[in-house]
Amino acid sequence: MERDLDPGVARRALGRLLEAVLANRGEANAVFDILAVLQSEDQGEIQEAVRACSRLFGALLERGELFVGQLPSEKMVMAGSQRATRKYKVWMRHRYHSCCNRLGELLAHPSFQVQELALGTLMKFVQLEGAHPLEKPKWEGNYLFPRQLFKSVVEGVLSPEEDHSLLLSQFREYLEHDDIRYHTMQAATDIVVQVANGHPEQVPLTFWNNAFTLLSAVSLPHQESEALNFYVRHAGAEEGWGLGWGKVHVASSPPTLQEHKKAFQLMWLSFLKYKLPLSLCKKVLVIMHDSILPHLAQPSLMIDFLTHAYNMGGAVSLLALNGLFILIHEHNLEYPDFYRKLYGLLDPSIFHVKYRARFFHLADLFLSSSHLPAYLVAAFAKRLSRLALTAPPEALLMVLPFICNLLRRHPACHILVHRPQGPELGTDPYDPEEEDPAMSRALESSLWELQTLQQHYHPEVSRAAGVISQALSTSEVSIAPLLGLTAFEVFERDLKKKGPESVPLEFIPAQGLLGRWDDLCAQHFTLS
Repeated sequence: MERDLDPGVARRALGRLLEAVLANRGEANAVFDILAVLQSEDQGEIQEAVRACSRLFGALLERGELFVGQLPSEKMVMAGSQRATRKYKVWMRHRYHSCCNRLGELLAHPSFQVQELALGTLMKFVQLEGAHPLEKPKWEGNYLFPRQLFKSVVEGVLSPEEDHSLLLSQFREYLEHDDIRYHTMQAATDIVVQVANGHPEQVPLTFWNNAFTLLSAVSLPHQESEALNFYVRHAGAEEGWGLGWGKVHVASSPPTLQEHKKAFQLMWLSFLKYKLPLSLCKKVLVIMHDSILPHLAQPSLMIDFLTHAYNMGGAVSLLALNGLFILIHEHNLEYPDFYRKLYGLLDPSIFHVKYRARFFHLADLFLSSSHLPAYLVAAFAKRLSRLALTAPPEALLMVLPFICNLLRRHPACHILVHRPQGPELGTDPYDPEEEDPAMSRALESSLWELQTLQQHYHPEVSRAAGVISQALSTSEVSIAPLLGLTAFEVFERDLKKKGPESVPLEFIPAQGLLGRWDDLCAQHFTLS
């Protein structure tokens, strides 16, 4: 076929070849001309060839004109003395195999339009192979899912060289189907292990990003559903049969939601057992508490990953808190040095990190129990008070009510406020360098830092710090509206405040450089 044809000419030429092949087996060699256009460098020709292959092999699958069973060698079959029909089906099945391989390569084509069309065609073949299996079932009524073909599709979207974010967004639509979602989990698990085993440190970042994009798109239902949504259906299945999730088993006994959770769990554990890039680790932790843990068969198996992340320090530790909180409070996980490590996260940077609101929300939950010892609560209140001396106003407006709430919950800590003539900086027994809150001697100290903040330049901060000098109310102050407060919002709020209509002023014009009447500069420098 001629190269660089006009798209309309190419479409008509391919259409004639397609009609000839479907109408007469004697014209089967024309398939080579169609497949040759798939190798073209022209985007328009490739798209027309993909559409022609979709119609051609889609029709052959529906008509049962492809060999069914373990595919024998083409050379051996052609040289043998078998019937012409068998030779034709084997030969055409090999052409179909070549077509699928090329479509898999086109998933990495520079043009997204070509990628999208190739993906749609391959998924059409997956659906048709399910309805008209190319493998013989082991027993009657068995439901066969085209695993090999589908795995090649998943391998194509999990490219180690190309960022497939757009293509994965298209693939995400297929994950609405229960069987596709189940087999995606299985295929992704195998591919991650296959790519990362041996030399995980050499795996390109692009692969990890593509894998995370796919894995994070998989979401299981929270409860069993009778109305299952399948993409692949076997043509011979009886009406009302549960077709399962594509596993090779009797069609009338689909796996339970618990089995799907096991597949979901295996997928994530296989992904997280490798040392991921720091940026990716953060992304996983952001979705851990609401998109991963609720769907695991055994959420406690995530403890190794979460504790490792918690020990890394910085923003990663803050993000790991959400997952640890769920394991501790909902799954009775015992974590010995949890509060000690939480105490260690309190440093000046805590007021400037991106995840400040999330951290203080969780810290508020962790310190809400009335069973916590007084020394522990006092250590947190004292550490936060000391850090407040250098915190920005927007953080202080949240931290000061936070500290007051701690005192309201734990009356034993009121001594920090009511200790007369409490120690000041030079004689404060509190040790800010001590990592163990039990050894910090915070309960022997006082919150003199809050009294200092009553002289803060920002009026709202000084007002918030002044609460500590009054009798604390029994009801807590909600810090939720203050968690995300930014410097811009504080500034905007100050600008909108209305001052008094008239302000009495006593204005004396400045004389001289330093503003005094009788200084030396006034004799030589005057202001006009």
